[in-house]
Amino acid sequence: MTISQSKRAEILKKLNIPEHYKLILCLDGGGVRGIFSIEMMKSLEKIMGEPIHEVFDMVAGSSTGGLIAGLLAMRMTAEEIGVEYELYVNKVFKTRGILANQILNPPKWDKINFRTILKKKVFDNTLRDVCASSDLDLLITAKDVTASEEIFFTCFKNDGQYVGTYQDVLLRAVMEATMSAPTYFSPFERFVDGGVTSHNNPSLAAIMEAIHYSGKGKYKADEMVVFSFGTGTNLQFIRPKEVRDPKGFFDAGFWLKYVLQESGQDASELNTDTIRVLLQQYMNLDYRRFQVSLDPIAVNKLPDRDITDLIQLDADSLHGLDENDFQDIDFDDISKFKLVQRIGDAMGEYIVEQGGAYTRDLINAKNNRDELITARGAVSVIKKNMSDPNWVDKQPT
Repeated sequence: MTISQSKRAEILKKLNIPEHYKLILCLDGGGVRGIFSIEMMKSLEKIMGEPIHEVFDMVAGSSTGGLIAGLLAMRMTAEEIGVEYELYVNKVFKTRGILANQILNPPKWDKINFRTILKKKVFDNTLRDVCASSDLDLLITAKDVTASEEIFFTCFKNDGQYVGTYQDVLLRAVMEATMSAPTYFSPFERFVDGGVTSHNNPSLAAIMEAIHYSGKGKYKADEMVVFSFGTGTNLQFIRPKEVRDPKGFFDAGFWLKYVLQESGQDASELNTDTIRVLLQQYMNLDYRRFQVSLDPIAVNKLPDRDITDLIQLDADSLHGLDENDFQDIDFDDISKFKLVQRIGDAMGEYIVEQGGAYTRDLINAKNNRDELITARGAVSVIKKNMSDPNWVDKQPT
C-alpha cells in the first residue's frame, strides 16, 4: 500500500467506515458474467479515487472471481482488469474439436489459450510474490476432487510473517484451478472450479480465514467491512410440466446444466443469508452485498442504457428487454458479454445514486432480502396442492 494513512482515512470516511477498519473484497463466480463485478469495481474506484489494491486489505474470489482477485493482487486497476478480461473472454473459449460436447464428449473447451495468456500476464509469480508486491492478503477457492474437499489457496501477511499453506505455489496455477469448471474445461489435475464448492460466493470463506485462520489477530469481525460483489443471478423458472418432461433430447443434459448453475447460486445465497442473519447481528460484522437478478423486473429498476449496438437483441435499451433476452446467460455465453457489461455499468450507477454509494448493504429493509433480487414464490398454490391427498396421489411416479 503506497497511499498515506491520512489519504486512506479520507477514502474510508467517504464509504462511512472508521479509519482503523480492515476492508475485504469478495468476488463471486459466474464465468463471463464476471464483467458485472468488474463494472462495479470501476464504480467503486471512481468513488475512492484510488485503485482497490491501494485501499483494501484482502481480496477473495471463486472461479471467475478468483481470476479477478489474482489480477487485483498483480496491482491492476479495475479499468485495466476490464480490458484484460474482455481479451480472456474472446480468447479462452477455444473449441476442442467438432466432436467436443458438454454432455456427450466433455469438456466443451480447450484451455490452451487461457494458460498461455495467464503465463504472459502473471509469469511465474507465487502467491507470496504478488501479496508482497501489492500488500494484499489473498484467498482463492478450488475443489480438490481427489481428497473430496474445498481448498482455500491463501497468502496473508500477519504480524510481519507470511502465512498460508500454499503461499509458495504459482498464482497462475491457482487461477487455472479455480476456473476449471466441470464439462466446460478439463480439470486441473485434481482440481475443479471453485464455483462448484459451497463458496461460489467466497464471503464466508474470506471471513473465516480472516478472523480465525491466517488472519487471526489481524482481522476482527466488528472492525472490518466485507464488500461482496455478485455476477448477476440468472434465475431459472421452470413450469411443473417441464420439470417432469424437460426440453431437449437428453434429460440428463438438462439436469446437469440446471444443477451446475443452481448449486452455485444457491450456495451464494446461503452464504449471504448466513452472514446477514448470524454474523451481522451477533458479531457486528459490516457486510455489504451487491447483486441483481438478470430479469426485466430487476433490470428495469436500474438506470437505462442504450443497447442499439447489440445487434443480436431486438430491444434498443435495457428497459426494453424481455424474459427471453435473459435466458441462458451461461458460464460461456460470449454473445451476452456486452449485455452483462452494460447491466453492470448501470448497476454501478444505481449503487452510487440509490444504494448509498457503497456505504451500506444493498437490502430491502422491510424483508431483509436483497434489494434487486426478484423472487417469485407460489406459497398459496403450494399450500393448496400439498395439503390435498387427491392431488398428491395423482402425481406421476
